[in-house]
Amino acid sequence: MAIFDREASTYDDWYRTKLGAFIDKVETDLAFDLFPAKPGMMVLDVGCGTGNFSIKLAKKGCKVVGIDISEEMLDIAREKVRQQGLDIRFYQMDVYDLQFPDEHFDAIFSMAAFEFVRQPEKALEEMFRVAKHGAPVLVGTINRDSRWGELYLSEEFQKNTVFKYADFKTLEDLKRLKSGNLVKTGECLFIPPDIDERDIGMEKEKKLAASERGGFICALWQK
Repeated sequence: MAIFDREASTYDDWYRTKLGAFIDKVETDLAFDLFPAKPGMMVLDVGCGTGNFSIKLAKKGCKVVGIDISEEMLDIAREKVRQQGLDIRFYQMDVYDLQFPDEHFDAIFSMAAFEFVRQPEKALEEMFRVAKHGAPVLVGTINRDSRWGELYLSEEFQKNTVFKYADFKTLEDLKRLKSGNLVKTGECLFIPPDIDERDIGMEKEKKLAASERGGFICALWQK
């Protein structure tokens, strides 16, 4: 999709900032606290973007297939994987129409993509379709009901960024999806978006966890 193609060339720059690197760390910690990544398991990474989590999964020994709607994002992911000598397959594909057989994957994983999924029930149904019986299915996304959600819904962000196309969810929204299969949920990113750079760190994150809503939420289901 063109809107994400335009973001591709600068997408990874944010991870090189102090705040971006810290956010990536806490989101990664939360994801892998919930998601049972095991060597040899075949994982579908939905909305893989430039391959950030595809690479992390592969380094844990998973056999990874990544899909995204942006070919430009995928081209960057392929080059990163080539440079690191990893074996990950990437395909341009829509989450609503996954071109894989029923019960094909050992696990399904999706981080920082559901912000842009406007039909989450349909998307999750399709993700479940391609998951094997008993497979874990993880979704991580920005929490609408948080300081970070407020930022991304602000007039400036809605006017000038890709988040104008987003459809943010709350933790309760995730819990209502496939509730009979829900295993556990979690949240992170308690530090606010306007935090002083000197305060960025786990000490502040843990302190604010007692009073703030997490800016990022995850849910784990089992098929």
